[in-house]
Amino acid sequence: MKQKAEGRTKVIVYTLFGIALGIFLMYGIMYKFPAIFQETVTKIERDVTVTDEGIADAVEKVYNSVVIVSTYDKKDLYAFGSGFIYKSEGDKFYVVTNHHVIADGDNYRITYSDGDEAEATLLGSDQYADIAILEVKAKDNIDAVTIGKTETLRVGDTTFTVGAPLDNVYSWTVTRGIISGKERQVPVSLSNNSSNDFIINVLQTDAAVNSGNSGGPLCNSNGEVIGVISAKIKSTGVEGMGFAIPIENVVEKAEAIIKGEASEYPYLGIEMVNVTNALSNPLYSRYIPEDITSGVIINSVYENSVASKAKLKVGDIITKINDVSISNVAYLRYELYKHKIGDTIKITYVRNGKEDTVSAKLTSKLETS
Repeated sequence: MKQKAEGRTKVIVYTLFGIALGIFLMYGIMYKFPAIFQETVTKIERDVTVTDEGIADAVEKVYNSVVIVSTYDKKDLYAFGSGFIYKSEGDKFYVVTNHHVIADGDNYRITYSDGDEAEATLLGSDQYADIAILEVKAKDNIDAVTIGKTETLRVGDTTFTVGAPLDNVYSWTVTRGIISGKERQVPVSLSNNSSNDFIINVLQTDAAVNSGNSGGPLCNSNGEVIGVISAKIKSTGVEGMGFAIPIENVVEKAEAIIKGEASEYPYLGIEMVNVTNALSNPLYSRYIPEDITSGVIINSVYENSVASKAKLKVGDIITKINDVSISNVAYLRYELYKHKIGDTIKITYVRNGKEDTVSAKLTSKLETS
């Protein structure tokens, strides 16, 4: 019995010793070769190579086609901006710039990148499109710009401008950015007052845009013109928001002006006041029901006009055109000018607190005068 007990004791001791030795060896191996016991995880990452060699080649394509436009009232310099050679025909250059750059002037000059100046003739302009065309004698060794497209543009695409920000001392300044947004609707004033008269549909860029860049080109990374700089939000705390008219709209207006076609827009034949401006005016507030907070009040209807034939009256509040809500005068013009002369539109209005709708066939101002 004693021998059997001693034998069992030895077995237990040897077993415990084996277990301890195994544990010791296992920890030793784990310490020395940890990778053996780690879970293998396969992680696939996309390699992205970012290179930036600048846009100098693209800038060179358009640089000498950009001009400075000087507007004079009699002999006094009235305003200046930028422009570019849109088209070349025979011994003529056609220069695109903004309407607001040439407005109220009576003679014009352009300056090339080499400092040469030339007299320019205003062929025509469109204040609502903010486009003007100047004609000037062609100059050797200068080409028209290459026109691009906006339909394939994506937010984040590289853009740049060339122009004369702030002062002609800084002429042919190049600024670079991206497309920050497409189809932005920006209200603009056609005069020096604070009210907005119209809405323009524009591209948004964060390329630096300042006074004097107006009329200059917005280009893509291939040096193709994709827009015409038109406006910049000027407000405390706002940075890097410039706007350009899409090139397709520019080409349509430019070609019409070059062909001598008049810029005609549909004409309702009314004078209007914004509901928001009229609420505090006793002259108009009596027409406004409590539940109407936006729209346009008619305060005059011209004889033989579209509005007159549609039986619209003073005091009527236009709230919709073709079921699109109208918040103010600027948006009424924006919706109205989407249509052509001869189109029939539906006008929704409120009279004496009751809503009604009427159809109206659009004419030009010339047809009603």
